[in-house]
Amino acid sequence: MARLGIFIGSVYGGAEDLAEALASSAASVDTQVYFDPTLDDFLDYKDDTVLIISSTTGQGEIPENLLPLYVALQDQFPLLPEQGFGVIAMGDSSYGEDRFCGAGRQFDALLSELGAKSLQPRLDIDAGIHFEPLEVAQDWFDQFVVQL
Repeated sequence: MARLGIFIGSVYGGAEDLAEALASSAASVDTQVYFDPTLDDFLDYKDDTVLIISSTTGQGEIPENLLPLYVALQDQFPLLPEQGFGVIAMGDSSYGEDRFCGAGRQFDALLSELGAKSLQPRLDIDAGIHFEPLEVAQDWFDQFVVQL
C-alpha cells in the first residue's frame, strides 16, 4: 500500500479541514496528516510521497505551524531523489500576485531543489474565487493519488 504524508500549514483551519477531507477520501492509501510536523516526520517519507497543503499568511509567508519544517529543510538540505510530492497552495489573489499562494510556491521550489519529484503541477486555490477549496482540490487530489 502506498504511503502519503500530508503536511499542513494553516492559520484559521481551512487548510487543515481540506487535508482531513482529502485524507479520508484516499481509502487505498496509507495516509497520515501532520499539523505540527518535525523534520523527522517529513524524512520518514523520503522514499514515499508527501503532500503540502498550506494557506498563505501576511506578505506571502508560510504559516507558523509549518515554518519550522521549511527552515529545517533549508538548513539541513537533505537530498530527496526518491520522494514524490505535490503542493496545494491556498491564498487570495486580491493581496497581489507576488504574495498569492506564496507559502505553496516556496515549498514547491524548495522540494524541487532537494531533488524530490513533483507528481503533478502545484494547485493554487484562490479564496476570492473558490470559497470551498474542496470543490477544486478533490479532482486534483484524485489524480495525484492515482500516481502513487
